Amino acid sequence: MSNPLSDSYLSRTLCASAAIITALALKYPDRALFDEHREGIAERRGWPIVGRLPEIASNAEILHEFLLHGFTSLNSLTTTASALGIPRTISTVDPRNIEHILKHNFENYAKGPQLNAATGDLFGHGIFNANGEQWKYQRKTASHIFNIKNFRDLFTEVFVKELDIMCKGVLDKAVALNQVVDFHDTMFKFTLDSFILLGFGVQLNALGSKEKVPFAASFDECQLNSFQRFINPLWRVTEPIANLMHPWKKSISQHLDTVDIFANEVIENRRKQLANGEMDHRDLLSRFMEAHNENDQPLSNRELRDIVLNFVIAGRDTTAQALSWTFYMLLLHPRVESKLLKEVLQNITDDVADDPVILYEVIKNMTYAHAVFYEVLRLYPSVPNNQKYALNVDILPDGTPIRKGDYVMWCPWAQGRTEAVWGPDAKEFKPERWITAYGELRRESQGQWPAFHAGPRVCLGQNLATLEALVAMVFLVKRYRFRLVPGQNITYQVSLTLPMKEGMRVYVHKRC
Repeated sequence: MSNPLSDSYLSRTLCASAAIITALALKYPDRALFDEHREGIAERRGWPIVGRLPEIASNAEILHEFLLHGFTSLNSLTTTASALGIPRTISTVDPRNIEHILKHNFENYAKGPQLNAATGDLFGHGIFNANGEQWKYQRKTASHIFNIKNFRDLFTEVFVKELDIMCKGVLDKAVALNQVVDFHDTMFKFTLDSFILLGFGVQLNALGSKEKVPFAASFDECQLNSFQRFINPLWRVTEPIANLMHPWKKSISQHLDTVDIFANEVIENRRKQLANGEMDHRDLLSRFMEAHNENDQPLSNRELRDIVLNFVIAGRDTTAQALSWTFYMLLLHPRVESKLLKEVLQNITDDVADDPVILYEVIKNMTYAHAVFYEVLRLYPSVPNNQKYALNVDILPDGTPIRKGDYVMWCPWAQGRTEAVWGPDAKEFKPERWITAYGELRRESQGQWPAFHAGPRVCLGQNLATLEALVAMVFLVKRYRFRLVPGQNITYQVSLTLPMKEGMRVYVHKRC
């Protein structure tokens, strides 16, 4: 028999709960609980109590298009949205705002708690997450490796060497055996081998492996997970549940263990080599082992581990992705490929290709190759979205008010496709937009083209990444013709960077 008192209590509780929810829905009819409208900013209204959270969650796999649609539908270069569990974020594609945030009012915008919570397990206190003195000493120490002599005498030589390994070990075999190659995966192995050798003095030989290097596979999973934490306010609850529901899958903590083991092995081996006087001290890791932190103390293994992993994402991921999107664009635009090939054949003779010092000087002056690379990064920026945290109130150049504690996000992927920024042909792939009427390379402001960040935190490796990409471009275009395998879904994976979600499979042919 039912208990009348219990039934009555339950009924009253349900009625009270419904009344509270109704009252809250009336108070917050189109925004998140306890949030308020923001005057002076274009805002997409959402659902009662949860705001825009359902739309964000349902569009997580096409987040960049979702953000672009937000700017175009509101006809505004700066927008905001309210979403339950996600901190208030002001999003912008206005070049003036971006340059203000990253350059002119640099001291007011820091890496915030949301970023540290989402990426701290993977990147710790490395250069991407660090602020203040901790960031300054890391940047100053790393800057010593990025000098002209190293570019001319060391970097180019390593890139040519690794390209030769890739051509003989992967691409020439594919030609001979008529095999399909995953171009995206191959570029990741090429840049991983190149950067691990330059940065840490270790010959990894990823290009010699048919499988993905375990460290690289786990590193990718940790990156993807870090980004998912940005759009999932309940990740601390959902991640353990996912582990329980899929016990056969490697957990994030296990992936982190794989990454840590690799980093610690590299560090310990280097300590032994330095103690035995076996290294020439030109690589990045040796520089940091000889440096001191912001407290004037030698760096611990944990600090070195964070530094190693931060530079891996910069040295491997961004260039590999840029090369993948470059050749995808060349395959879709044979006119551009033909024009690039003409410049390559005019400049890259056998004598030039065999001398890294001369090759470096020649590539520096190849205008159209640079234009192709810059145009790819305009449409497919390796960091498609980025954010900072406002330490104090501010007003952006377009008049947008910023409150203390706001997150400001700039969106290079959406910006490159915004007509108000790049003109009516913004969505078109046109390298010629980067060349002046006098045939010189055009330079856009850092706010309009933030592919390598801007201001004091502008990418230290910008010239290194450009050199590596251009060396790979000219050698591969000169030696091979690539053809897309039909029926592929070539799109991006939403992550901290812009990888291809399912790779890019190609047929490989030698140029006659």
